[in-house]
This record gives sequence, structure tokens and C-alpha cells, in this order.
Amino acid sequence: MRSITPFEPPDIILKDVHAAVPRHLLQSSTARSLYYIARHCAVTMLFYWCATCIPSGGSLLSRSALWLAYGAWQGFAFAGIWCLGAQAGHDALSPHPLVNAALGLLLHSFVLTPYYSWRATHRAHHATTNNLDRDETYLPPLRSDFGLPEAAYARPADYMHALGETPAFTLFKLFIRQFFGFQLYLIHNRKGNRRYPPWTSHYNPSSALFRPEQRGSIILSNVAIASMFVVLWVYTQRAGAAALAKFYILPWLFAHNWIVTATYLQHASPWVPYYRTPAWTFARGALATVDRPLYGWVGRFFMHHIASDHVAHHFFSGVPFYNLPEVTAAIRPVLGEHYNYDDTPALVALWQAFTQCTFVEDKGDVVLFRNRAGQAQRTVNGEAN
Repeated sequence: MRSITPFEPPDIILKDVHAAVPRHLLQSSTARSLYYIARHCAVTMLFYWCATCIPSGGSLLSRSALWLAYGAWQGFAFAGIWCLGAQAGHDALSPHPLVNAALGLLLHSFVLTPYYSWRATHRAHHATTNNLDRDETYLPPLRSDFGLPEAAYARPADYMHALGETPAFTLFKLFIRQFFGFQLYLIHNRKGNRRYPPWTSHYNPSSALFRPEQRGSIILSNVAIASMFVVLWVYTQRAGAAALAKFYILPWLFAHNWIVTATYLQHASPWVPYYRTPAWTFARGALATVDRPLYGWVGRFFMHHIASDHVAHHFFSGVPFYNLPEVTAAIRPVLGEHYNYDDTPALVALWQAFTQCTFVEDKGDVVLFRNRAGQAQRTVNGEAN
């Protein structure tokens, strides 16, 4: 995917992309989706049973290693439950809206995600992907957010003063973003669109995030989340707080790490543009995403192609996950050089994106990330770096 050639905004015709995909791939099957959900729940319960076999004796080091292994693997299972709920949010699990709604509420509430609230803003994200004026999430900071002079006048010392930090502090920020960033986004719109007032929340039915007619469904999401907290409270009363921490909270935190890694790297790359409204189109937004084979077979099996076939998902959000690989294969010849694929290992890609994708310019209809030294890996239409 990497290229040093100047970026030229693509002019892909949506009709050509849609014409390349066989119609049967666009159809979902309730029975097939329920099979995958049942299989996923069975694996989740298997991990839980394995964790009950972890001995309470032995060395602290060996017990800690076993619990961390459980947290990581069960975290993949929890992340997969979230991904299946996301599929329901796109009405991709079933042709029947009520089935999608019921499955989405159950799946997302289990991992403490407000289903209808998230669905509302996520659908808005799909409709406005990488539009700096209108997109809902993962919007990059601007040069002015750091108080930096314009590029023509900025000196290396300006970047060092505004953006310089120790590797330890960078790791700390990365840790917070990975394990708590998604919940902070839900609670107060962290990394969301700056057009909303401070402390805009997904849990507030009257939030500016939602239309008035959506408020009833937002309340329903909150009730479902509250019900899940009751379930967890009952479990704690019977099994104890330590059991809750080990069996649920630990994998829940790991799930956030896996989810944030995948969703962040789908859109964060020094080679992928952001647009302002005059230059943005739906096709350009969909193409400003990256397919990454994150976690190998683990990501494909547990996270249901969320990362490996994300470009196709943005062009066809209602396509069930099990058809996405075939859709990707069908549209790649049409997208040609504009198809973004990066097989950089997950940890390396995460560190590169976190350190290289620092800010974008306040001006320009097409912009790319600049790093902490104010440099861009790629220019737009031959602009100087």
C-alpha cells in the first residue's frame, strides 16, 4: 500500500463497484448468522470453563501467566461478540429488522456497549467516512490544536516544544487509548467530532449526537446496559468480586484493546487522506480505509473479518461478514491502485500510526497526516512536504 508518489484523489464510480459484486453476496441469512453466533458463544463458554480449571495454588508467576492468557483469548471472544453486535447494527445478520435489533441488543449489552447509541453514530460514520467536517470518530487533531505556526513558518524547535514527549509518556497514552479509549468515546465523545459541545455523551438521550426520534431507542439501550450491570452484580454476589474481575473484567479490557487496535488502524495511516466537504465523496471516504490482516487467523475467526475486509465493509455495510472476503475479491480489480492494503504486524503498525499520525493541516480540501516533526510521508498533488 505504501507509496511515495503524490496522492491524487480517486474518482471511482460507485456504479462500477456495485456492478462487480454478485447479488447473492449482498443477502444475509438468519440461520447462517445464528450458526456463527452459536459457535462463537460455544467457544466463549469453552474459554470460561478452561479458566475455571486454573489452579488457585502454585507460583504467583504461573497463575498470573495463565490468567493473562485467558484474558487475552477470552478478550478476542468478547471482541467478536462486539463485532457480531456491530453486524446487527448494520442489519447484516438477518433480513428481518426485529431479529437484528434483538441480537444487537443482547450482544452489545453483554460487552457493555449501548447498542442503539453506538449504531446511530456508527452509521453516521459510514455515511461520512474521513470527512473532517462531518465524520463522527477518529478525527485527527489539527495543526492549530497544538498551537503550531503555519508550516511555512514553523521551525523544528516549534514541533519539539509542542509535540516532544518521552517514549514512556507515549506508551502511557497508548495504554489509556487502547484499554479505555472506546468507553471514553461513549461517555464524553473523546476523539469524536469537535462540532459537538464538551461532554457530549452516547448515554444521554437528548445528546446532540441523536435526532429527536431516536431518543426512545437510546433509552432502551441504557435500560439494556443497566440490566447487564444487574446481571454482573448478581454474579458478584454469588461468586465474589475476584471472580468478576478475573472472568469478566479482565477479558473485557483485553477486548477493548483488540477492538481499538482494529478500528484505529482501519483509518489511521500516513498514506490515507482526510477530506473536507468540497473534495469529499462517499466513494473517496470508503477508499480512505485500510484492509489489514490483523491477528492472522485469530482476527478472521474471532473478529469476523472486521480488519481484513474493511474496505468492502465501507462500500457494502449491509453485507454479512461471512461474505466480505468474496466481496473484497470482486471489487479489488475495480479499485485498482486505490485499494489500500497493509500487512504490517499489528504492534508495529500500531506504534507507527500512533507516532506518525499526529495531526493534519487546518487548510486544504485534501490532507494527510504529519508526524511530530511536521513531516508528511506523502504529498497531495505534488505539494511540498
